[in-house]
Amino acid sequence: RAAPRRASARARALGSNPEPMGHNAVLPDDPSDLPAMRQMCLKVATDAAKLGATIMLEKLGADVVKTKANARDLLTEVDPEVQAVIEARVRDVFPDHGFLGEESVAGGAAASERALETIVNEHDWLWVVDPIDGTTNFCHSMPLSAISIGVAFKGELQAAVIMDPFAGEIFSASKGGGAYVNFKQIAVGEELSATEAVVVTGYGATDESADAMILGMRALTAIPVRSIRMLGSAAIMLAWVAAGRLTAYYECDLNSWDTAAGALLVAEAGGRMTDLVTGEPYSLRTRAILASNGLTHEEIREALVKGGVKALKDYGE
Repeated sequence: RAAPRRASARARALGSNPEPMGHNAVLPDDPSDLPAMRQMCLKVATDAAKLGATIMLEKLGADVVKTKANARDLLTEVDPEVQAVIEARVRDVFPDHGFLGEESVAGGAAASERALETIVNEHDWLWVVDPIDGTTNFCHSMPLSAISIGVAFKGELQAAVIMDPFAGEIFSASKGGGAYVNFKQIAVGEELSATEAVVVTGYGATDESADAMILGMRALTAIPVRSIRMLGSAAIMLAWVAAGRLTAYYECDLNSWDTAAGALLVAEAGGRMTDLVTGEPYSLRTRAILASNGLTHEEIREALVKGGVKALKDYGE
């Protein structure tokens, strides 16, 4: 008689999606069956992330092998190794899908934008992957980095997985299916105003990015928000906004592989993610972002914009 009670508790915890990580998914005969494709993408993304996580756990603290855009844009031998196992798993199941991984693109915003435009025009289904988001944390042996996998169909996000190997957490979401951490449904926080908000930020490997971050922090402390944090991983910060651990996250220049998975998680958890400056809904092309619980979104966004925060490309104009 205890079994039905356990099943009922599990059903309540899972909310609307009985298999949040696509555990029992099978490849549909009809590829236009989007619900079935979402579940299969979740399964493959979860399996691929687990393979990559094994490598990360074994090699935390790996040496920097080279820099990309500049001396602060780091690459370890592990980044391409993790990407390779993820891509191999994806191509094994979906050989015709596009795959955009950070380690296949040269450093810098221009190269990222060109790569995205090219592959979006070539494929309906697109996997957008950051094999290790938070590489600086990773190479300094700080266990605060993640694998980020977003899957889009004709530019619209369908499935997402963010794997935090060090916390043992798999954040997952599918369009219309809710957001989860492991097998528990998650929701954004309930903070009503910016004065209650815990806000996170970060900055890229440029002086302009650092300046933008400082302007934003000044604007937020003038409100004042409850606290400001920097964690060094866009994927984890977005996942934590979705889970209600953080209220909002802003940054002035990010690549699609930094944000794709997290954007779907935030949306499916009941939050909001937009262009930081214009307030337009997020797309894969959005580089300056604000993600929040929704209730505090406009108050925080307006404070940042009035405080002089702009998209990184607009600094120096």
